Amino acid sequence: MSIHIQTNYNKDENIWIVDIKGEIDIYTANKVKEDLNKMLDEQMADFKINCLELTYIDSTGLGVLIGILKRLKKEEKNINIVNPKPNISKLFHITGLDKIFVIEGE
Repeated sequence: MSIHIQTNYNKDENIWIVDIKGEIDIYTANKVKEDLNKMLDEQMADFKINCLELTYIDSTGLGVLIGILKRLKKEEKNINIVNPKPNISKLFHITGLDKIFVIEGE
């Protein structure tokens, strides 16, 4: 039940690169929400969320991502989910969220 978020803003591509390690659940979702919103306050840009080391996400975590996506869509920006593990990819497909998020590297 821990989360580590590493962020980097790529000015040339106007994109936030976000590496998430650990689990996004009811215990860590608020930290993720605060961190991602703070990034958007600093610079409105697309997100590329690298899920290579994300081991778990629950409905609370999905809700956070949907909230961030709604904020981004107002500015015609998007979230790319990159390198999701099979269990995370499956969750996006089961919930239909693969239709609103760009999923790469499945």
